[in-house]
Formats: sequence, C-alpha cells, structure tokens
Amino acid sequence: MDGLLLDSERLALHTFIAACREFRFEPNLDVYRKCIGATYGVTEEILRRELGPGFPFEAVYASWSRRYDQHVHFRPLDIKPGAVELLQVLHDSGTPLALATSTRRPTAEKKLELARLDHFFQELVCGGETTHGKPYPDPYLKACELLNVSPEGCWAFEDSMNGTRAALAAGLTVFQIPDLIEPGGGERALGQAILPSLHDALAHWKSLRN
Repeated sequence: MDGLLLDSERLALHTFIAACREFRFEPNLDVYRKCIGATYGVTEEILRRELGPGFPFEAVYASWSRRYDQHVHFRPLDIKPGAVELLQVLHDSGTPLALATSTRRPTAEKKLELARLDHFFQELVCGGETTHGKPYPDPYLKACELLNVSPEGCWAFEDSMNGTRAALAAGLTVFQIPDLIEPGGGERALGQAILPSLHDALAHWKSLRN
C-alpha cells in the first residue's frame, strides 16, 4: 500500500526527520531506509540496534506517529500513477485481490477509504496480524490463504525491499516498482521483475492475457 498504491513514504520520511529533530537527534537516513516496508516491531529493532542506546525511540516514535496520523487519518494521500487503472482492470476481470501491508488495520483501512481504494480488495492482511511481518513471508502466505489460492499462482506488487523479500520468500511472482529507493546490484538479482511504474505492470498483465 504505502509507496506502491499511495504516495505516503515521503510523508513518513519527513515526519520521521521532524520527530528526531524535535528531540535534538539528527536522523541517519541510511538506517531509516532499512525500515521502509517493515512492521512496527522490525522498525523498532532496526532503529534501536543501528542508532544505539542514545536514541530516544519511544519519544521519537510517539511524535512521529502523531505527526503522520494527523495527515493520513483526515486527508487522502495522493495515489501513485497507474494504481487505479491496474486495480480497476484486475477487479473487472474477476481477479481476487488482497492487500498485504505492514500498516496496522485501523490506519490501513482509513487510508484506503480516504483514497477510495477500499472496494478493490476482498481481503486485508495488516501489521501485527501474522506471527512475523515483512520481510518474512507470513503476510503473503496469509493473504493467499484468505483468497484460497496457491502462492505459486499469485502475483505480488511491491515497492520496498522488505516487501519484495517477503513476497519472494512466500513463493509469489514479484513485480517491484521502487519508490524512494532503487534496489542495489545484489538486490536486483533476487528474482523479482523491476518495473518503472504500475502502468508498466498493467501493460505486462494485458500482454499475457492477449
């Protein structure tokens, strides 16, 4: 959802920077990038480990969440190019759709509702609803289970490396559309297809149907 369907990752980054500076801590953006697409628990683990005991995690996270939620709970986020077109075509074709996101359910549902994307998905798997979150395969395996389909017969669309690794580990065919960060050399060879936009993903899907 975030960074793939909705242009929310820039807001998340800017509010993280503001929250860190509120407590006189200059953020390390290389560390932050490792958190993109991860659940709260994985994000906490990364930030505490990488930034050390001097990082005021609880205070920063509370401020970060407050700043972020003040936007996403009341105003629709911009939709990424090609997202509506892709979802509409898949929906109209009868393709079952599930959303696997690291965002907690109340926030995920509110974001989708405000963006008017909620009606496209038969199922949601949200942050904290599986034993492990991304980059582990659990969210995608749960999504496939809810849709009653095999992972090998499913496509996953992802923007982040954490999400891409999760979908690959679950056995799905993965299309990565990078948002804030382009995958590095080794990351580009994990088995996913890397596309410039969701418009390209839709064109690829249509080519296989013809």
